[in-house]
Amino acid sequence: MFIDIPSELEAALTVCSLPPWQLDGSFLAQSTMEEYRTKLTTAPRFDETAATLRHSLSGEGRGYAVLRLGNLAEKLGTGVRLRQLATGFAAEVAVPFSPFPRWPLWKDIGVKVDKDPGKSSGIGYNAFHMDLVNASHPPDYTMLLCVRPDPLGGGPSILSDAHAAVARLSEDCRSLLTESAYHYGTFFDLFGVGEEYKPFSILDDSTPDGGFIRFTAKMLSRSELSRAHVEAARELAEELVRGQVSFMLQPGDFLIVNQRRFLHGREALHTGQETVPVADRRLLLQLFLRAGAGYGSAA
Repeated sequence: MFIDIPSELEAALTVCSLPPWQLDGSFLAQSTMEEYRTKLTTAPRFDETAATLRHSLSGEGRGYAVLRLGNLAEKLGTGVRLRQLATGFAAEVAVPFSPFPRWPLWKDIGVKVDKDPGKSSGIGYNAFHMDLVNASHPPDYTMLLCVRPDPLGGGPSILSDAHAAVARLSEDCRSLLTESAYHYGTFFDLFGVGEEYKPFSILDDSTPDGGFIRFTAKMLSRSELSRAHVEAARELAEELVRGQVSFMLQPGDFLIVNQRRFLHGREALHTGQETVPVADRRLLLQLFLRAGAGYGSAA
């Protein structure tokens, strides 16, 4: 699931100049996608690399990939040019968009020592979840571009095949997870993700092998649930941990997760984050993708 950039493609991308992106509402404009593709496909082995990326994100047993842009990050820096190239690769998978109108296309995820430790910008264990779990039309893909890992060595990314985890559960447990009994989080000022879904079921029994598995471990302690529904969700959480893979993102690593297949999270950052200057702390950039035609109708 780790994809290295061929040396000849890397050399071409180093001198590739892409224009500023334009948005159509909260989505990357079609004109920008076409312009990026026109320029990028002239680079040797770009189409081959993009095809490998798409293949890694679909099909049984697949659902995530890490595109290794570290050499490009070293040569170009982690500013606008790297983000434009990453956006170009992302557009080969689906349509980039931002569900948060108060943030730009790419959202910063830094480290705040005074934040809830379990949040994405906290310093503690960020348990398995899907992003925007309570939206009726959540992003199909979530993407993280690593600018800086934890300088103290903590915070490996964790991923788990949610459908494989569900398959290991008992029939009674799966039945409970199909009931609309779960809820988590707030819902306001969002674009492109439909309406609030509350309550929701964790499993959609109409699409057993292709739908979202709407799960976040945080709802086990922050939602009012019956004991039976808590236990069923906890069994799923245990199976997710049992099947997890983990790895440390390096500068320039571009993690893409198919939310219809995998759930993601992060181990705790190393102790002592308060001693690290803010400018040196772990920093990721997040981007979301919407698959399929007619994406604008989901707004």
